[in-house]
Amino acid sequence: MTFPSGGVYAIGNIVHDILVRPLESLPPWGATTRVDSICEYLGGNGAITACALAKLGATVKLAGAVGDDDAGRYVLSRLESAGVDLSDVVVAAGVQTSTTVGLIHSRGERLFLHVPGASSVFGPEHVRLDPGRLPGISYFHFGSLFHLPRMRECGAELLARARQAGLFTSVDTMWDSAGRWMLDLAPLCPLTDCLFVNQDEARMLAGSDEPAQVGRFFRSRGTGIVVLKLAENGCAVSSAEEEFLVPAFEVQAIDSTGAGDSFCGGFLAALSRGFSLRDAARFANAVGAHCVQSMGGTEGLAGFEETLAWLNQKTQVSSQEPK
Repeated sequence: MTFPSGGVYAIGNIVHDILVRPLESLPPWGATTRVDSICEYLGGNGAITACALAKLGATVKLAGAVGDDDAGRYVLSRLESAGVDLSDVVVAAGVQTSTTVGLIHSRGERLFLHVPGASSVFGPEHVRLDPGRLPGISYFHFGSLFHLPRMRECGAELLARARQAGLFTSVDTMWDSAGRWMLDLAPLCPLTDCLFVNQDEARMLAGSDEPAQVGRFFRSRGTGIVVLKLAENGCAVSSAEEEFLVPAFEVQAIDSTGAGDSFCGGFLAALSRGFSLRDAARFANAVGAHCVQSMGGTEGLAGFEETLAWLNQKTQVSSQEPK
């Protein structure tokens, strides 16, 4: 199986993250709890995936929305410095930039408080897929289906437009707080070349988190490749030609925020460079491993060559261990 070279047109939410660490349990009302850090970061499924792609050397254009406020200017400056094309990002007046407060456990687990803000403004009219505007672009990545209210009912239309523009399509599901799940995702399946889903989402969508069952569920509905993100256990990939598991790398997790989004960026970056599915999965696991070793969804990410060198060193060490 071969994949196109070229860049990625990504859509998704762009979020101002405020992360608090560590918090072992929720304190009672009226109490004050001291923590080690409260810091701001670039967040959002679309933004983190786009940033990961750019840091890995891919050409990436991001479409999304922020408010005309300090938080919006902060996240856009972070994306711009990473090399993301922001010409299709909407700056909406009179609305707050999407904001998340993340409470991070010492083990890296997290609890999020989220204000949708500008993500609720972003609509299909803001996604500009005219072929003449997409030089060097070969992929269309739809992040945050369930976090973009105006996109829920027109997702299939967007993927059809991307297909008509000759783009390889991918979708990252995310958690559906509205509880509609397959009602909104099902129409997208036949138009999705690669679907990314984590275990919690898979249980809600497919009724199972067992890799073979998840793969069969989505592929029977027309999806080409299914990538099940297994957190500290790596990932599972299912396609018409093969099914396999790829273990994760053993690292000390500080914060898992954005690990799945960074994984998606790593996977697409690897495919665009001619990697096989198996090698792309290993590379994406390495990108995710870099992510979780630092606070925030993008702080720990490295460039393509550095990530590949780290991955090869891990492979070398593994091959020298006794069987």
